[in-house]
Amino acid sequence: MSSSAQGIPGLPDLTHPIELVQFGTQALKASLLLVFLVVALGIAIALISFSLRRSQPEQVIFIGEWAVRYSQLLRGLQHLTLVLVLLVPGFFLCSTLSNRYHHWEQARVAQVAESVAGEKLEQFAPQVRYSIREPYSYTTQVGGKIVKVNETREINRFLTLAGSQIQVKLDQSVDVPGRSSIYRANYTADYKVVNQLKDINNFFFEAPPPNGYTLLASYKIERDGTRLQQTNPGDYGFPFQLQPGEETTFRVTYQARGGPRWVYSAAGQMLSNFRLIAIANFAPANFASGIEPDETKFDGRSTQFTWKFDDNVSVKNPFGVFTNTEPLLHTGVIPRLLLLAPAIFLWWILLLYLSLPMSFKNIAIAGSIFFACLLILTYLARVINAQLAWTLISIILLILTWGLGASRSASLAAIICTIAGAVLPIFGLLVPFSGLTLSLAGLLSAVWLAVRHWYGWYLHPEDQRL
Repeated sequence: MSSSAQGIPGLPDLTHPIELVQFGTQALKASLLLVFLVVALGIAIALISFSLRRSQPEQVIFIGEWAVRYSQLLRGLQHLTLVLVLLVPGFFLCSTLSNRYHHWEQARVAQVAESVAGEKLEQFAPQVRYSIREPYSYTTQVGGKIVKVNETREINRFLTLAGSQIQVKLDQSVDVPGRSSIYRANYTADYKVVNQLKDINNFFFEAPPPNGYTLLASYKIERDGTRLQQTNPGDYGFPFQLQPGEETTFRVTYQARGGPRWVYSAAGQMLSNFRLIAIANFAPANFASGIEPDETKFDGRSTQFTWKFDDNVSVKNPFGVFTNTEPLLHTGVIPRLLLLAPAIFLWWILLLYLSLPMSFKNIAIAGSIFFACLLILTYLARVINAQLAWTLISIILLILTWGLGASRSASLAAIICTIAGAVLPIFGLLVPFSGLTLSLAGLLSAVWLAVRHWYGWYLHPEDQRL
């Protein structure tokens, strides 16, 4: 796994011991503060009751009213505390899962990038060089006088290739330590040279090996079936003679290994009667540099790309073949969903509270099921499509939610709340049309609450349980 794959910066991750200790410290302080406020409120009521002990009627009224309110407050604090207990650890759970999933996604991206990393094998078109002597003049000062000097100098010119017939066979293997792909190129090219000059017959055929290779073997240059011998190491210019009007053929062959991309560059030349056949004995393969081949054949095991130009052609981008990796789609969707999940949970719980009586136990069970479903979604989405995974999980969530009601009407209310408050919002964050789906979920929630409270869809008396 690449060390460059990192989690989301600044997001709490409970798998880190330091952050876990900090979270526990903050939770303890918040709990102590809440307990202190409740106790302080009880002490305040007791002091006020003690100050009114001489006025019995006022004391009875005051104590009765505040006792009821304090009892309601304690009951509400119980539910609020439970929701906070579920929400705060749920947020840290979701942030941790978001970090882990983001880390996993970045590791996948790094692994794919590493599999096609490496310097490309780039083959340049050979050049036919010849030298001519060209007159030139310059001025100099001799004996205090300006003198014009006429001399000749040798300059290099290049002959256009009359034809290029190239075939390269590419096989792919894997570098086990780095998990990166390696190309094995078997290259054969025939070049036709015609001397169209009248007074030049000495030339150099310059055919350098490809750039970016890690291994080069069996590099040979032949002229009309005769192998040309290299005289100086690193010098790939081969002298030959060709009389005016005559033609000859050179063949270049080699076997090379290099990075997962092979290209052929014209190096600014005008190529005539050009034909390049690249056979990739692996899948998936695609053409490089945006120059579409004239013909593509795929037989299930290999792909053959053919570029053919009968007249002449000049290109800036080289022809070539590269390994086409599968795109990693929808990255960042699950981390975003997990960061927004606590807000969705809070909205769902609010819908349940406004729709049917919720007991302390039911809220705890419902919250646990919600975050358990997110945990399952996080790891199931690594194996199958996230939308399909949530569809399967939603069915289980709706079946379990049916048990929140004691009657059919109450259970149906719980199902509607779950669809509008949990299923649709999470599904909306998984699909491309997130805004439309979330708007539909919000509209469904508002319509449901209006029908429930304004148009008299009340629960049966037996559902009024706490």
